Amino acid sequence: MGAVLSCIESIFASIGACIMAVVNAIASICTAIINGIVAVIMAIVSCLTCGKAGRRSRGTTSAV
Repeated sequence: MGAVLSCIESIFASIGACIMAVVNAIASICTAIINGIVAVIMAIVSCLTCGKAGRRSRGTTSAV
């Protein structure tokens, strides 16, 4: 009886792992799509603002 229960437990663990893998793959695809859209938008904004948007200003140093 213990072997049957162990087998059923393993089956459910395998099904759970498979479902989690599918969910992880869907989340990765959504993340890649969103990152791509953000990159395109940032490129458009950078082009429209001549590259001034999104760039950190550097402090100017002068040698005295």
